[in-house]
Amino acid sequence: MKENRLNKRITLSNEILLKIGEIDELKGKWSGSLSLNPRILGQLKRSVIITSTGSSTRIEGVAMTDQEIERFLRGINQAAPKNRDEQEVAGYADLLGRIFDNYNSLKITEGMIFQLHDIMLKFSKKDELHRGKYKTKDNKVAILENGRVKTILFEATAPWLVKKEMDDVLEWLKERQEKKDIHSLVVIASFIFEFLAIHPFQDGNGRLSRAVTNLMMLQNGYAYIPYVSLEEIIEERKSEYYLALRKTQKNHKTESENIEPWLVFFLDCVYTQVKKAIDLLGGNNSENLLSEIQKKIYNLFVRGDELSVSEIQNKINVPLPTVKKSVARLLEYKLIEKLGQGPATRYKKLK
Repeated sequence: MKENRLNKRITLSNEILLKIGEIDELKGKWSGSLSLNPRILGQLKRSVIITSTGSSTRIEGVAMTDQEIERFLRGINQAAPKNRDEQEVAGYADLLGRIFDNYNSLKITEGMIFQLHDIMLKFSKKDELHRGKYKTKDNKVAILENGRVKTILFEATAPWLVKKEMDDVLEWLKERQEKKDIHSLVVIASFIFEFLAIHPFQDGNGRLSRAVTNLMMLQNGYAYIPYVSLEEIIEERKSEYYLALRKTQKNHKTESENIEPWLVFFLDCVYTQVKKAIDLLGGNNSENLLSEIQKKIYNLFVRGDELSVSEIQNKINVPLPTVKKSVARLLEYKLIEKLGQGPATRYKKLK
């Protein structure tokens, strides 16, 4: 039986149990001492929709920066998306906003998953025929680079088996929710991995899995989700993300199946997210809110150096879009300032 396989593959080491305990302790601090102004929370939510949309779509090959996404979304009521990148960005931003506002009324069923997929792809012309429907052709889980397949991670479930396997994992989820016999974070991680392994739709599976992760986390009381982007954390660990998927998929549907590699990755990302959420409560130390890459870039300015984006990239060897996004975040937090315009633009630490 499917349920037995999904339960059997869950083994909780001391490391995993400790991490879950730490996450829930911090979750309690957020819930118990939330003192942020509602106006600030509203600003954070709008900012996270932009950041999460940028990160989630870039993982799948979109080339837009967060600044381009912000400008585009600001004018979306006046002009329809005009290319594939804008179509995917518009759909994800709309879906995430709906999840943040209506998560209590969104029960995870087959029909709801179809509806979420349809919303996410509603602007995408190339997806008109298959959005909101299970796939009819074979597809693969792949690493994308510049919108093209770089590496095939694994072959997904065959189309003729998708309906049965999705029914099975949805039934497993429903039973876990009723019995509450497995910690919610473990249930979420297991469900999302199985969804990605099945890859039930022709396109949009990765994006939808991240949107549904936000939904499930909110439904299980992780109320800080709209104020710190989980997608941004995953984007910055993209190589680890794919490695965890590959390691877990290796023994998928075998006697030695074990979800631990994916679960450890998932919990590490959630822990980073909740730590950032608690730092928000701490108030005025902007450096607490930086990701590891952003801290690394900020440290380049500590001695008073003036640096261009290309010089920063050469020093830390990360993709240019990530450098640009990180520099924008440092500007937003008023940790650095911009000098000049155009190709001659440089940055330095604010005193």
